[in-house]
Amino acid sequence: MSEARNEYAEFLSAVPDRWSKVKMREVGRIVSGGTPSRDAPSLWGGGIPWVTPGELTALPTKEIEKTAETISPAGLAGSGANLLPANSLLITSRATLGARAVNTVPMATNQGFKSVVPFDRRFTDYLFHLTEKIKPEMVRRASGSTFLEISGSEFGDIVLPLPQADEAAKIAEVLDTLDAAIRGTEAVVAKLRAMKQGLLHDLLTRGIDANGDLRPPQPEAPHLYHQTPLGWLPKEWEVRLLDDVAQRGSGHTPSKSVASYWNGGIKWVSLADSHRLDQVYIRETDKEISEAGLANSSAVKHPENTVILSRDAGIGKSAILGSEMAVSQHFMAWRCGAKLNHMFLYYVLQREKPRFEAIAMGSTIKTIGLSFFKKYAIALPPRAEQDRAAEILLEAEGNISRQEEELGKLKSLKSGLMDDLLTGRVPVTPLL
Repeated sequence: MSEARNEYAEFLSAVPDRWSKVKMREVGRIVSGGTPSRDAPSLWGGGIPWVTPGELTALPTKEIEKTAETISPAGLAGSGANLLPANSLLITSRATLGARAVNTVPMATNQGFKSVVPFDRRFTDYLFHLTEKIKPEMVRRASGSTFLEISGSEFGDIVLPLPQADEAAKIAEVLDTLDAAIRGTEAVVAKLRAMKQGLLHDLLTRGIDANGDLRPPQPEAPHLYHQTPLGWLPKEWEVRLLDDVAQRGSGHTPSKSVASYWNGGIKWVSLADSHRLDQVYIRETDKEISEAGLANSSAVKHPENTVILSRDAGIGKSAILGSEMAVSQHFMAWRCGAKLNHMFLYYVLQREKPRFEAIAMGSTIKTIGLSFFKKYAIALPPRAEQDRAAEILLEAEGNISRQEEELGKLKSLKSGLMDDLLTGRVPVTPLL
């Protein structure tokens, strides 16, 4: 807890002399909430919006207008709930501390809130952003064995940096603008991901004709398809065992008790690298092994462009090796032959992930047995069609990556500006 205190104390220490330092209760009325009895239907379903903490944690924007449940005037009067005027600041005060929103209509909350009705509503948006910075202090002041909860008195004692109202409004305007840009970019990323999933389905079931266009679906052009063990596929495609068109391998873990087997410069993919999978290529690994580690285990070096798949924890995650690497026994590895594009195989495995997860066996750690992969068959288009499909999907992947990079920049910019603006370290006027 001392770390939280030091973090917030350091934040406050940067506040300029021209700003005030005031307690939370000095900037607004602190209001708790309550829950009407579930045994009395007349207390529910009225016209008063009633919000719970879970609705705030899932809220995509700053403002809240509608709630999952409503209560009646009798429910408001017969419980600890209070009606908060519009433009109040709703802050969760138990379990999840510091989730917040600004209500655009009058509403009540359950008991998991310590909301603030600012004495000067010009500060509401500023206080919304400032709440992100006071979370560590809320945690420090909270108590509870089952879940943390901060009392109204402790919450009211939190010291806040407070500029003049006009400056506070300008700070909020800058941060609101960044939030809008972040939400817009997140929406673009989500749309691009959905488009990629659509492409993934179409390219791996309908494919591309001689003119470079997607074939029409089977119901619209049945003469272009034939029935196979994997369903309807274009007539030019065949069904092949993956073992027929790629060399299958796996890996092993050298003895961890022998230091000389480790840190020898050979990249070794393990479950610790799960977060690096599903991003097309894997180029770095958490651990490395040595030539001695290879020689004294069943691990082998797999060449660049080998496609790997996790068959245990993190099941179904896949990647393409960006360089020569070894893998642990938790992975399958395929070196593609001339008839199979490694990028195409990667996307086949990506699309099959739900299937891999569904067939995994085991009560403690789910796994897919080797026997499954010996019989694993894939739909195989002509090589030229595979190449084009892989190019299209990789281009879609690149579009997503560029937007995610832009999103990361916006989030970094906001994080830096929050520190600068909410402490007054950087005047807000030059930014507008």
